[in-house]
Amino acid sequence: MPALESDWWSMGLRVAGVDEAGRGALAGPVVAAAVILPPPEEPTQYPFQDSKTLSARLRDQLADQIQAVALAWGVGWAGVAEIDRLGILKATHLAAGRALAQLAVPAEALLTDYLRLEREWRQYLHNNPPRPDSPGLLRCPPKADQNSPTVAAASILAKVARDRYMEGLEQRYPGYGFAQHKGYGTARHLQALDELGPCEEHRRTFAPVAQTGLF
Repeated sequence: MPALESDWWSMGLRVAGVDEAGRGALAGPVVAAAVILPPPEEPTQYPFQDSKTLSARLRDQLADQIQAVALAWGVGWAGVAEIDRLGILKATHLAAGRALAQLAVPAEALLTDYLRLEREWRQYLHNNPPRPDSPGLLRCPPKADQNSPTVAAASILAKVARDRYMEGLEQRYPGYGFAQHKGYGTARHLQALDELGPCEEHRRTFAPVAQTGLF
């Protein structure tokens, strides 16, 4: 099956892929990454896959490879306060827009994993006017991280960046197990939340945290 961006590459367009990590967690930021890869010389050139299917060690290795081969890449963040104020969907869009804004090479087409970034893409094109022959195309199909090496690369960078951040919280907030569950609602995390109450990195508007009533 050809990559979702194959036809855009054949048109000579610079394709940005965007994906996020941490949308469903109970703690920590939501992180998005944007990546522009050069068109591959052969269909199997890029070994990038959905980050959720990879081991942590392989994700780290691939993240280094992505940053080395990419024409441009960026990582955007939306913190807990923004998530609680805006809601997780708008915060995810905010992080994605910030990731796009970091691209050192202008994107001419955008592919996301079912993340409808019409507004953010229009703003990006306003700030980075495309060539007259470049229409600023946008696609947001489901499961794009499984069928697009560009989106898969973005998913890896977002996941690696967020995991490293959550691992760093282990020292600041011991007892929650952030290094293991990365803020998601595992049994261990829910038990720690019940015993310790929420910390500053917990999302107050998410039900398991809000139900504690301890903030």
